[in-house]
Amino acid sequence: MGRKGSPRSPQAEGGSRAASPPSSPPLSPLWALPEELLLLICSYLDVQALGRLGQVCRRLRFLSSRDLLWRRIARGCLNSGFTQLGTDLAAGIPVKERVKVSRNWRHGRCRRETVLKWKRNLMPWMELDGEYLYLSQAENIQAYQLCPDGTSLQRHPQAIFSGHQEDVCRFVLVNSHIVSGGGDGNIVLHKIHGSYSVKFSAHEQEVNCVDFQGGLIVSGSRDRTAKVWSLSAGRVGQCLHTVQTEDRVWSIAISPLLSSFVTGTACCGHTSPLRIWDFESGQLLTCLGTDFHRGAGVLDVFYETPSLLLSCGYDTYIRYWDIRTSTRKCVREWEEPHDSALYCIRSDGNHMIASGSSYYGVVRLWDKRQTRCLQSFHLSSPTSSPVYCLRFSTTHLYAALASALHVLDFTAP
Repeated sequence: MGRKGSPRSPQAEGGSRAASPPSSPPLSPLWALPEELLLLICSYLDVQALGRLGQVCRRLRFLSSRDLLWRRIARGCLNSGFTQLGTDLAAGIPVKERVKVSRNWRHGRCRRETVLKWKRNLMPWMELDGEYLYLSQAENIQAYQLCPDGTSLQRHPQAIFSGHQEDVCRFVLVNSHIVSGGGDGNIVLHKIHGSYSVKFSAHEQEVNCVDFQGGLIVSGSRDRTAKVWSLSAGRVGQCLHTVQTEDRVWSIAISPLLSSFVTGTACCGHTSPLRIWDFESGQLLTCLGTDFHRGAGVLDVFYETPSLLLSCGYDTYIRYWDIRTSTRKCVREWEEPHDSALYCIRSDGNHMIASGSSYYGVVRLWDKRQTRCLQSFHLSSPTSSPVYCLRFSTTHLYAALASALHVLDFTAP
């Protein structure tokens, strides 16, 4: 007999009723709001607040990771894949991840690797195209497949594009076509996915620079001329215009509108080394700048938009031009702090510029909103070599020096 007053279990009463589950806590009024309103509220948060919000619970983590919330933040970051006009150049990568990597670019946090070496000192040029890196090696252009981590290359090239008798000076990669200019004065066109190629004699001396868009090639040479070439059916390799530039042409670029092209030359006289020419007539449209001193040759020029372009060269300055406002003076300029010539520049189309210097393999990162260099990386030690060419994605920067190819991995600080 049980003790008096002791509780009796359900089993003792012959029942099988299970204990009732604990009641769940009431839902937060926050989740009663429509998702559109939640996203609107979160859009007022900064990077730190969004990061903390994502640590509250899984549902808020999912909500705070939406690309829609990070897009506004990313457009103010360095090299996040967004242009000034808001075009997304890296649509396959979550925007939140790009913002994280962007902080590494700003603070110079990266891992450095030398991925290729060669015995001869060369003046290599390169282009990035998705999973492949194209690199000129003497008279050939070699295509290397990037490993999934983006830091290393496959040991052997996937393809080799030849045709020049002397070293390739520069080449461009556009719409699955490679157009190259060489020291033999020839221009060679290769189709990447196929055996089609065209070679024609272009200049009396080496072809220092080329560009290709819309079925037209422009080339610049040491022979002090720039030429426009047709690639239309039946007229392949036909010269449409020859312009006298009065000096050696080191760089050339076609406007995105395909209405004009710009040449960068040596500066041995009193005229500007930067000139814009009309495609249709070959006539000079305008000269950029009036304050270039003697010897201030332009070694690289790069269009960001039809009206905005960057230039650099022997006078150690990066110049930013807006031809809508003035052709006499650039709107911004940045000076290389160690008085080195600048061999190459590239832009993310928004806030960041990367430049390659002539001494000690120095790569510099610049923020257009600041006046001084943001970060510097010395890649050539102990020997001195210029950075002849550089290219970058949202995660990696590749720099080609005289005898090696270096990569900076900003995903692994």
